[in-house]
Amino acid sequence: MKTGIDMGSTRSGEPAELDLAELLATRLLVQGNSGSGKSHLLRRLLEQSAPLVQQAVIDPEGDFVSLADQFGHVVVDGTASPPELQRIALRVRQHRVSVVLNLEELDADEQLRATAAFLGGLFDVDRSNWYPMLVVVDEAQLFAPVMAGEASDEARRLSLGAMTNLMCRGRKRGLAGVIATQRLAKLAKNVAAEASNFLMGRTFLDIDMQRAADLLGMDRRQAEMFRDLERGQFVALGPALSRRPLPVRIGSVASVDRGGAPSLLPLPEQAPEDASKLIFTAGEDEVAPAPWPRQPRPRPAVAPEIIRRIETHQPPMPPPEPEIEMEPEEREAALVEILNELLDDTEARDRPVAVLYQDFTVRCRMRRVSGPETGLEAFRKRLAVARAGASEAVLSSEAWEKALTAAETLPEDLHGLFLFIARSAIEGVPSPSDAELAEAYGSHSPSRARRLLGYIEERGLLVCHVDFRGQRTLALPTLGVETAPGLASPQIKGLPPRRARG
Repeated sequence: MKTGIDMGSTRSGEPAELDLAELLATRLLVQGNSGSGKSHLLRRLLEQSAPLVQQAVIDPEGDFVSLADQFGHVVVDGTASPPELQRIALRVRQHRVSVVLNLEELDADEQLRATAAFLGGLFDVDRSNWYPMLVVVDEAQLFAPVMAGEASDEARRLSLGAMTNLMCRGRKRGLAGVIATQRLAKLAKNVAAEASNFLMGRTFLDIDMQRAADLLGMDRRQAEMFRDLERGQFVALGPALSRRPLPVRIGSVASVDRGGAPSLLPLPEQAPEDASKLIFTAGEDEVAPAPWPRQPRPRPAVAPEIIRRIETHQPPMPPPEPEIEMEPEEREAALVEILNELLDDTEARDRPVAVLYQDFTVRCRMRRVSGPETGLEAFRKRLAVARAGASEAVLSSEAWEKALTAAETLPEDLHGLFLFIARSAIEGVPSPSDAELAEAYGSHSPSRARRLLGYIEERGLLVCHVDFRGQRTLALPTLGVETAPGLASPQIKGLPPRRARG
C-alpha cells in the first residue's frame, strides 16, 4: 500500500501518483525553463501533501506566501538577521509548523546568507525533533550555483554548504529536499546528484536536454522531446514516481499563484504631448527612488508576533473520517498487518523511529484505524516486539512478560535488542551472532553490538559467557533462561526481515 498523493494525470488519463513516504527517503529534482510550470508543480505538491507532512519553502520571489491563507503556513520574513532565522528554524522543527521563508526583499548576497542560516537551523536540531519535513527550494541554482555570481564568495560558500547538507545528509534527520531549477548546468553537481526522483519539463538548450535525457536513462534521439513539452507537462522518473520515464500533466491548484506572468492589456489612449508630461514631470504622490548604488539596508528584528504565531501554531488538519467499528481482535490484526507492511520495506531498518511513525500513522488513517493503540509510545513498543521476532508461544509465556518489564529499565533504543536476546534465550536457540545483534539494533556494525552487550551486562540484565571453543552463551538472570552456545562471528550472508505477530 502506498501513501500516494495526486499530482495530475498521465497521457492515458490515469492518475499520476507520487508516493510521499518514498519521497521522504529519496528526494526530488525538478527542471524546466522559465514558464514551463515548475512553480505550479511545486504548489501542487505542497497543497496535496500539506495535511500529511510538515513543510518549509525557500521562496526567493515571494510566490508561495499565498499558502498561508488556505493551508496555514506561517510566513517568515527573510530580512531578519541570520541568528534570528536560525532560532526560528529550531522552533519550526520543535513545534512542527509549516513555513514559507520569503526572500523577495533581499538582494542576492543577503538571500544566500538568510537561506544558509535557516537551513542550518533546520539541520542542527536535537535528535528528538527529527520529524519528517519537506524542504522545497525554488530556483535552487541561486543557492547552489556552479560558479560565483553577483554574490560574495563567503555567502556562496555558506549557502552551498547548507544545500549540500540538505540533499546529502538531510534524510537521516527527516529532511526531504525538493529542489527546482531552470538549468541543470547552473546547479552544483553534488547537490543535484543526490536526488533519486526527477520531473523534467520543457527545455531548449542542447546541453540541458542531454543532461535531462541522461538522468532519465533516455537516448540522444529521445532528448528532442523536451522541446515539445507544453506548460505543465513533465517527464517523471524515480522510486516515488515511476520506474520508467512517464509523461504527466500537473493538475490544478487551489491557492493563488503570484508568480504568474501578467496578461495582455490594451495601451491607454492619449496624445503624445500628454505622454511626455507624464514621464518628464513628477507626480504629486510620487515616491522618490532609492539612491544608486543601493545601500545595504539594516535587517530589522523579527516581530515578536511572528515568533508567537510559530510557538502557538496549530497546523490545519483535514476533517477526520469516521472510524470503522472493529472488534478488539480485528483491530489488533489490522495494526499487525500495517506494521508488517511497514517492515517489509528493506530500508525501514535505517530510518529513524519518527519517520517510521509518520508512515505508520498515514497508513492507519487510510485504513480508518485510530485510538490509543496508534500513539507514539504504543508504536515504539510494537516496533521493538516486531524486531525481536518472537513467536506466538513466546509472546504468551510468563518469561516474555518479565522480559518486557526488564526492557523498560533500559534506554528506549535498546528495547528491541534486549527483547531479541530474550526471545533467543526463551526459545533456547544458539546465541545470536554479532551481526544478528547489530541487525536487531538497526546497525551494520558488529563491534557496536558487542559494546551494547557490555552495557546491558553492566546493568545486571545479562551475563555473557564464552567457553574454551569460543562459543558464546547469553544468560538473563531476571528471566531464569539462557541461550544455547553459539559462535559470535559466523560466516552468514544475511537475515530475513523480522515481522510483527498478532
